[in-house]
Amino acid sequence: MNPWQKFMQYFKKILGQHCMLGLGTGIVLVMSLAALLAPWLAPYPPTAEHLDHILEPPSSRFWLGTDRLGRDVLSRLLYGGRVSLWVGFVAVGISVSIGTTLGLLSGYFRRWVDECIMRLVDIMLCFPSFFLILAVIAFLEPSLTNIMVVIGLTSWMGVTRLVRAETLSLREREFVAAARLAGCSTARVLFRHILPNALAPVLITATLGVAGAILVESSLSFLGLGVQPPTASWGNMLMEGKAALEVAPWLSLYPGLAILLTVLGYNLLGESLRDLLDPRLKQ
Repeated sequence: MNPWQKFMQYFKKILGQHCMLGLGTGIVLVMSLAALLAPWLAPYPPTAEHLDHILEPPSSRFWLGTDRLGRDVLSRLLYGGRVSLWVGFVAVGISVSIGTTLGLLSGYFRRWVDECIMRLVDIMLCFPSFFLILAVIAFLEPSLTNIMVVIGLTSWMGVTRLVRAETLSLREREFVAAARLAGCSTARVLFRHILPNALAPVLITATLGVAGAILVESSLSFLGLGVQPPTASWGNMLMEGKAALEVAPWLSLYPGLAILLTVLGYNLLGESLRDLLDPRLKQ
């Protein structure tokens, strides 16, 4: 049996034991592939206007209908998925990088380093995250880059706490003590010996964080503080469909379903990974 067959056999065994993992993975893969292949799957450019087909219901030509400017909803939905997923990945990458670094430093050095970092975490947690994001965005020009950076810079606290707890436990283990006695540098001990053993909760948090970042971006775009038209995102598609909800419900229905399915997929995947990787849940 070659390595690929062994991997597929193990993967099928895992899916058999955790059916929600398969469902979440399937949803995430479908939504990600649809967004990645948008230039080839979209029947029209996302900003192309068909002024003789304004607010046309779903038909054989426009599968999901058109909006108030005659733009194809399916094309905008596919391209909007690229924006929403990109925001989710980049924002989570920023928050995980900051949270992991601060958590490692806090848990390993303890004393005043731990005190300073955890007091900073406490201060950040005093502010409701969404309103903090709104306050920051209000002083910046609404743009995709600003949204990703602001979401990432305001959502690292949970990762810091998780990594700190894991580091406090791992720093007392024999293999870490042996690495220190062998003369390994602090950076090597942190990033070669402690970090790989603390990645499981970080992976779970990052997966769930993508869903949260997509929801935040969609909410900001719905309020007009996120991705600005004519660039398509699921949030501003919902905002545009709000004015025509009674005459063209498909304008809000399809982006709403896209957000629902994507967030559901990442939540199912994250919860399944928690069940699979957290040894305390197996006892």
